Amino acid sequence: MGDLDGRVALVTGASRGIGAAIARRLAAEGAAVAVTARTVDEHPRLPGSLRETVATIEADGGRAVAIAADLADGDDRARIVGDVEAQLGPVDVLVNNAAAAFYLPIDAFPLKRRRILFELNFHAPVDLAVAVLPAMRARGAGWIVNISSVTSRHPQGPPYRRGSEPTATATIYGASKAALERFTTGLAAEVHDAGIAVNAVSPVAAVRTPGADALVAGIMDARPDLVEPVELMAEAALVLATCDPATCTGRVVLSRPFLEELGRAARNLDGSPRHPDAPLA
Repeated sequence: MGDLDGRVALVTGASRGIGAAIARRLAAEGAAVAVTARTVDEHPRLPGSLRETVATIEADGGRAVAIAADLADGDDRARIVGDVEAQLGPVDVLVNNAAAAFYLPIDAFPLKRRRILFELNFHAPVDLAVAVLPAMRARGAGWIVNISSVTSRHPQGPPYRRGSEPTATATIYGASKAALERFTTGLAAEVHDAGIAVNAVSPVAAVRTPGADALVAGIMDARPDLVEPVELMAEAALVLATCDPATCTGRVVLSRPFLEELGRAARNLDGSPRHPDAPLA
């Protein structure tokens, strides 16, 4: 018996990286998982696809369906929850993971990219949350987990650190994640009486994923101490997808400290125990 037996989960941006890892971990605990992203089949540049995520979950003994959608398109994402309900039933757990990440100084940030970034990082989570709320309210229970970023924190200074690393040019990206976190706490307050938990979790550092490698591989190679295993994010998301909505809601947490607070260790993505000395990959 898993912690999510009989429940339906929807994970966005699940063709690779953090989203795919969270989908696998939720499925390992018994959830029927709907995964959505644009990449159904093999991507021309990045490894991973919805088809691969579904196949991996099924190979582990789980159940999953793929729903192709462009989360940056309001009309396209408006059909996602209906498609999930038609195939699996009402959504019990929503994980808003899909995101765009552009690292540019303000005066070199095109308006088109700024709009795409906020569509994916803020408007899509809001729209999907609104779409799943009626069924969650009707059942008196639900879990919404928003994936955020430490770039939402305010820069420390003056003096301010300057440099070419992404954190030095993450103003717009960080602003979108700060908006997501404020939405998280506000929605948690609004739906608390309905038995719905709304929380946000960020990695402490960069997570080595295909998307991150494409953006900041050099930095991660030079500073391995700033790289976080994807299993930590998957485990933290699972905890927030199974916690008691009466007491665990409105939290904005960092993955590793959150798990340490609970005395909980990450497991393999298929749910199997890790050997204490095994590295997290």
